Amino acid sequence: MASERASKAGVACCAAALAGLGACVASVPDSPRLLVLCALASAAAGLLLWRCLAGLGPRTVPAEVPVPASRMWPEQEAVLALEARLEHAPIALFSIGHLAGPGDVTPLNANARRLVAPGRASDPSALYALLAAQPADERKLVGFDTERGLERAMVAVSALTVQGSGQRLAALLPVESQLEAEALNAWRQLVHVLTHEIMNSLTPVASLSRTSHDLLAELADTLPADVSGDLSTALDAIARRAASLVDFVASYRSLSTLPQPQPENVVLGALFARLEALVGPQWSTHGGIAAFSVEPASLAVLVDPGQLEQALINLLKNAAEATSQQARPRVDVQARLGRGGRLRIDVADNGAGVPDDLAAHIFTPFFSTKKQGRGIGLAMVRQLIHGNGGTVRYARSVASGARFIISF
Repeated sequence: MASERASKAGVACCAAALAGLGACVASVPDSPRLLVLCALASAAAGLLLWRCLAGLGPRTVPAEVPVPASRMWPEQEAVLALEARLEHAPIALFSIGHLAGPGDVTPLNANARRLVAPGRASDPSALYALLAAQPADERKLVGFDTERGLERAMVAVSALTVQGSGQRLAALLPVESQLEAEALNAWRQLVHVLTHEIMNSLTPVASLSRTSHDLLAELADTLPADVSGDLSTALDAIARRAASLVDFVASYRSLSTLPQPQPENVVLGALFARLEALVGPQWSTHGGIAAFSVEPASLAVLVDPGQLEQALINLLKNAAEATSQQARPRVDVQARLGRGGRLRIDVADNGAGVPDDLAAHIFTPFFSTKKQGRGIGLAMVRQLIHGNGGTVRYARSVASGARFIISF
C-alpha cells in the first residue's frame, strides 16, 4: 500500500510541474533558450508521470507453476503392486467360496484363465469340481483332461478369511511336461547303462559259443557220438540265444542313442501323402482304411521330417496290430490347428483301445500289452516327438478304439 500512495503523490507532483512549465512557456514566448529548457523539463516530468501511472495500474499476478498430480498413498501403491504380482504369478490361482461347489470357483490370475480357456482344459466345470473337492492344507497330484490328453498337476489349498467370509485359495501347477521330460531322461540313462552292461557280457558269450561249436565239429570224430551230439546241441542253443539277446538289447539301445533332430519346414500334406502310399496298401489288403486329412492344406511344422515320419509309422503300426481282429479296421490321421492355436495331429483307430488301468504305462520302455511285444514302439514315439519340442498323449476316445494326440 505504501508504494501505491507514493505513486499517487508522484502523479500529483508531476501534474503540478507540467502545469507550471506550461505557464512558464506562455510567459516567455520570445526566448528560445528558455523554451528548450521548459521542453526538456516537461519530457522528464512526463516520463516520471508515466511511471507513476504504471504503478497505479492493475497488478499482474505471475502465472502459477503447474503442480503435478498428487502421488498415490503408499497403501494404494502396495495394493497395485500386489495385484500385478498376483496376475503374473507362475502358477494358476483359484478362489473357492464358502459354498465349495463348482460354481463357487473363480480364476484369479492370467495363468488360471488360460488353463480354463479353449485349447486347455476340455471340461472347465470338471476342473472346478476337482478343485472344490480338495481339502484345505493338503498338497497332492491330480489329473484332468485337456485338449492334448491327460494333464497332471500339483495342487495346494489354503483356507483364509476375507472381509469376514471364509474361503479357500487353490494353487494349481501343471507338471505333465516336466514329469515327461524327467521320466524320459531317467529311462534314457537306465537303458543306456543296462544295454551297455548286458552287451559287454553277451558279446563274449556269443563269440565263445560259436567258436566252441566250430571246434567241436572239428573234433567230432574223436568223441563218442552221443557226447558229440549233446555238446553240439547245447552250444548251438547257447549261440542262438546269445545272438537273439544281442539283437534284442540292440533294439533297446536305440532308445538312448537317438540322433539330434535336424528341423525343417515340413508341409504336412506332402508328409501324409508319403505315409498313405506307404501304409495304405497294407490296410486295403486286410479290408481296412487308412484315412489322412490336413486342414488347412498349407499346414506346416518345423521339425525333423524323418523323425516325425518314424513316430507316425510307429503309431500306424500300433493301430494295425490293435485293429487286426476288426471286420473293417480303420485308422484316421488328422492334422489341424487346435482351439488354442497349437498344431495337433490325431491318430485314432477303431480297435479295442487301452484299458484305463494300463493307460498310464503305455509309453514306459519295456512295457507292452502284447504277448510278443518288446515295449519299444510307443516309448520311441515319445522320445522322437519330445526331442522335436512336442508332446504325445493318449486320450480316451469318444467311441471305441485308441486315440493319440501329438501337439507342437
